[in-house]
Amino acid sequence: MQPDEFIRSIWPHLVTAAVFGATLATAVHILYKKQNPRAAAGWLGLVWFAPVLGVCLYWIFGVNRIRRRARTRFAGKQDVPLPERQAAVSPPFIEQAGGSGSLVQLSRMTEKLTRQPLMRGNRVTVLINGDQAYPCMLSAIGSAQHSISLCSYIFENDAWGCRFRKALRDAVKRGVEARVLIDGVGARYSFPPVTRKLRRDGIKAAEFMKTMVPWGVRYLNLRNHRKILVIDGKTGFTGGMNIRADNCLGDNPPHPVQDLHFLIEGPVTAELQRTFAEDWAFTTGEMLQGDRWFPHIAARGEGVARGISDGPDEDFDKLRMVILAALASARESISIVTPYFLPDSELVAALRIAALRGVAIDIFLPAVSNLRMVKWASEAGLEDLLQEGCCIFLTRPPFDHSKIMLVDRAWVLLGSANWDSRSLALNFEFNVECYDGQLAREVEAVLQEKKERARQLDLDEIAARGLAVKLRNRFFRLFSPYL
Repeated sequence: MQPDEFIRSIWPHLVTAAVFGATLATAVHILYKKQNPRAAAGWLGLVWFAPVLGVCLYWIFGVNRIRRRARTRFAGKQDVPLPERQAAVSPPFIEQAGGSGSLVQLSRMTEKLTRQPLMRGNRVTVLINGDQAYPCMLSAIGSAQHSISLCSYIFENDAWGCRFRKALRDAVKRGVEARVLIDGVGARYSFPPVTRKLRRDGIKAAEFMKTMVPWGVRYLNLRNHRKILVIDGKTGFTGGMNIRADNCLGDNPPHPVQDLHFLIEGPVTAELQRTFAEDWAFTTGEMLQGDRWFPHIAARGEGVARGISDGPDEDFDKLRMVILAALASARESISIVTPYFLPDSELVAALRIAALRGVAIDIFLPAVSNLRMVKWASEAGLEDLLQEGCCIFLTRPPFDHSKIMLVDRAWVLLGSANWDSRSLALNFEFNVECYDGQLAREVEAVLQEKKERARQLDLDEIAARGLAVKLRNRFFRLFSPYL
């Protein structure tokens, strides 16, 4: 047999062996690395029934590379400092300040989950829409004397984006150290990316996990969804609000978006700064240290708070576990506001159990969503919650992007995370839990106003939907871990 004939006769066997070997190696990796049985089963099915496509998709989208890359970045470097440990208090402090025993238990669970301290002496102010948040943020940037840390999932090249650029440029000209971190996908919501103009203005800007995929591809994993602004290491802002003109309803934008943001003053601001510094070091290799970035922070209020960093790395699953702990601790009421509601089976079970215990549960969802498939998948899971007595309110347009949770009119969870697998398992998020009666009353007032303008969903409305709609919703519900 000639050499070329031998090669032609054997290459199909070599290709088959290579595909089988790659499939087997991928299956072993899935079994060893994937903690979630549903995710593991889904990937295994795809890999074995569509070997070439499944293997390629798994190694592109299914593998968490953050841990390995982070270890490389931080090799030989010290942890980012947090000088405000003297503000830390133990869980019993909450009861001494008038909190209930269930809140003390919740605090203990959260401390063990996050390994972060509770800090007293904080003041949190609710900012409604960009109409309130943006002027306050720009004013803070204008008063900066030493440093500015800004992290945003989206930072658009529009009228308000230009105002933030100008404020940052003016601060740098005054000698202020400024760092701007934008997610690699979020930076491409407008073209050209704002990072180019920021660098042209002399501002140090970087893209987290920079990618060359088209801007419209939003369904990618491992995105930095955090929204953090820290001025001089002392004054912070966080919540669900990106930087884009759509958030300022007073300007009548073409695609208006409701949202909530929060001004945070006091020692817990150091947690915002620490989280930003870790993300910045991961992205650029530069360590932010010293009093310019981490000064002493005096008490500014009576609130007790804790920062919760969550992501597909060493912080994996912390926020979801905190939410489960809060649902189990609730005695009277739970209120949830989220734009995307695709809780996993454990969260759904915890909500149903709380309702069966007699806890009043209000869930606020947008009547009109900006992501149709997510809305359809969400609607497929609402019937079970309604049957257990949960109340679901559909907030009227404009689209409500707010994210907040209130338990027993005393505990508030605020930040960037949605109630879906993308936020709770695949993206990097930052939230703050607050044991603060004054803040809880302000949040309750905001929720009451939403309830008055919302429409309550009932079982009769769901039953009246046609078979085609129900099948469509249940079909997209199958993909809820990936939406």
